[in-house]
Amino acid sequence: MTAPTRVGAADRSRVPAAGGLSRLRGGSRKFNTAPRPYRRPRGRNQKAPWLYLAPALVVLGGLLVYPVYQLGLISFFEYTQAQISGGEPTTFQGFGNYSELFSDPQFWQVLLATVVFAAACVVSTLAVGCALAVLLTRVRAVPRLALMLAALGAWATPAITGSTVWLFLFDPDFGPVNRLLGLGDHSWTYGRFSAFFLVLLEVVWCSFPFVMVTVYAGIRSVPAEVLEAAELDGASQWRVWRSVLAPMLRPILVVVTIQSVIWDFKVFTQIYVMTNGGGIAGQNLVLNVYAYQKAFASSQYGLGSAIGVVMLLILLAVTLVYLRLLRRQGEEL
Repeated sequence: MTAPTRVGAADRSRVPAAGGLSRLRGGSRKFNTAPRPYRRPRGRNQKAPWLYLAPALVVLGGLLVYPVYQLGLISFFEYTQAQISGGEPTTFQGFGNYSELFSDPQFWQVLLATVVFAAACVVSTLAVGCALAVLLTRVRAVPRLALMLAALGAWATPAITGSTVWLFLFDPDFGPVNRLLGLGDHSWTYGRFSAFFLVLLEVVWCSFPFVMVTVYAGIRSVPAEVLEAAELDGASQWRVWRSVLAPMLRPILVVVTIQSVIWDFKVFTQIYVMTNGGGIAGQNLVLNVYAYQKAFASSQYGLGSAIGVVMLLILLAVTLVYLRLLRRQGEEL
């Protein structure tokens, strides 16, 4: 009869308890192997990002928040040249400037013209920019470099310089466009729609490079295998863009669309220079030029500020609605 062996402390730790053996044998024990949820460390680590962002927030506060605050404040007062010179006291009007603005039929005509003109500019800019971005991926290095330099040159041209050049190109007496088209002394800035069309061409010319460069960078980040598979399936260029590239580049397209809406909705220089302050009898007015005329030409600074506040609210509403629709579709921005 053999003597029982003694189990040491080291060996005892390897032997499971009776209850543990029964649970292991029965197979009813379930071990929780799910990863624990990540918890952000508390303390100084949460304050570090805000410390890095503090200089930029201070600059944005001085350059953006304070002017917007002053704009909204002036819109509630009667603020004309008499108040600026000190001849009359500044009086609080509440929503008087807004009621006067909304009761003016010209404001609604200008607002409609601004919305339609901005929408046409945005659609045209996105179409030209995206088409040229796809073209950049199809040409060789030398034509690609030439197209990029030409586009960046148009982008770097000041708005007032570009507007003057386009006026010369379409000048009824000395412009080469009328000679090439055989239009004689046709004036592009005389008619309302032809003037808006001329300004639209200039706006697209100086805006499409941003869309082209941004979308081209996004296309270069798309895996080549995806595009090769689409081409092997016999998809056309339009089908590749609509079914492959556009869905993958949707976050980038959101950015360029919002930027284009903001830029084109508040166009000022091109309209003011090319239509001589809004066209004949104000037929080519947009909200920015309309606000300038009310504030500086008529010295109604409170009314002009009210127009600026309305433009700001419209742009914020359009941006928020667009982002909300994309969030509902499950897009990550």
